[in-house]
Amino acid sequence: MINIAILGFGVVGAGVAEVIAMNSDSIAQHLGEELKVKHILDIRDFPDSPFADLVTHDSNDVFGDPEVKVVVETIGGAKIAYEFTKQALSAGKSVVTSNKELVATHGVELMELAMANGCQYLYEAAVGGGIPIIRPLHRCLAANKILRIAGIVNGTTNYILTNMRTSGLSYDEALSQAQAKGYAEQNPSADVDGIDAQRKLSILSSIALGGEYVAPEEINTTGISKITLDDINFATGIDCAIKLLAVFSHMDEGKPSAFVAPFFVAKKSQLSPVEGVFNAILVKGNAVGTTMYYGRGAGKLPTASAVVGDVLEAARAPESNAYSKNWHKASERVTAEFGDIKTNIIVRAKAGSKENLTDIFSSYNTNVIWDGNDCSAIVVYDILHKDIDKLVNAVGGNWLHYME
Repeated sequence: MINIAILGFGVVGAGVAEVIAMNSDSIAQHLGEELKVKHILDIRDFPDSPFADLVTHDSNDVFGDPEVKVVVETIGGAKIAYEFTKQALSAGKSVVTSNKELVATHGVELMELAMANGCQYLYEAAVGGGIPIIRPLHRCLAANKILRIAGIVNGTTNYILTNMRTSGLSYDEALSQAQAKGYAEQNPSADVDGIDAQRKLSILSSIALGGEYVAPEEINTTGISKITLDDINFATGIDCAIKLLAVFSHMDEGKPSAFVAPFFVAKKSQLSPVEGVFNAILVKGNAVGTTMYYGRGAGKLPTASAVVGDVLEAARAPESNAYSKNWHKASERVTAEFGDIKTNIIVRAKAGSKENLTDIFSSYNTNVIWDGNDCSAIVVYDILHKDIDKLVNAVGGNWLHYME
């Protein structure tokens, strides 16, 4: 029998216990023995839960129990979760987490600590909820140089943008609806300002670079709070959808790039029809080409599914390094400065400005995509970020990134 403990009995923690109970027979078949939740550590009591008798308020019950081989951390944040994770790893107990903030902020240290103590630190559920993405990057695509990752990795922002398009809601109205449904927190900053996506891109980029740690603060991030219904309607008119994308690129021999921003996404892109709380991640390898990973990016059981998958990995081979390489911090910045990253954009300006637009951007490859009564718009290809605002301001327009 393999005994585990769960730290934090919120939505995901409760889902982990539920998945283990619901699928106990199939899990035992995969594992070759029974998997049992022995302790649940939380400051609260859960008298109505079928797992109420497993709840403890004393962390020593977990960390002092030699029968507990794997600890599931679903507390969230990077304070007490960080301290508990270090305590578990130092005791030789593998830790499985869904905590993207903790992985993105302290992953280097925690992976080193796991290695030093002959256990594992696993985090499949930290990106994409139930979507398998971490293990495919480490294993299935290990023969590739990862050239590009582009994804919708935050379901809350995707839900808001979808509702603005389908229901004609303003940003504030769509946000209020997301909060009412429980998709957005009362303080939605982590989602709508792109912080959640930034942390997830930090994780994906670090894996793509073979363990060269890309800190979240290296990743320039713009959220969706300035997206208007006019932007949404214009996107529809040019056969695009607006999506908040996390983008990593290493297409040449220069420094890789990583940033988070709203994009006009062309209808032909596989990311364009992804709606509501769903996530989708495109990964391009130099051998395999482009692959796509799609599914529910959050939620009780989808996220718990990924967590329990890691629990089985840790239980089967506690001393192996399932995620291949630990991360390491470089002596200098790993990714290119934001201003030096090339991108494609769509620029919109007032009606009758077509000639002015094409003149201002004459040194770039461009394509006029709209010349209507209300505005003109062009696609500008391969423009440096540091040049965008000056040129766009010269035509009195506005812009968003563009993905074909």
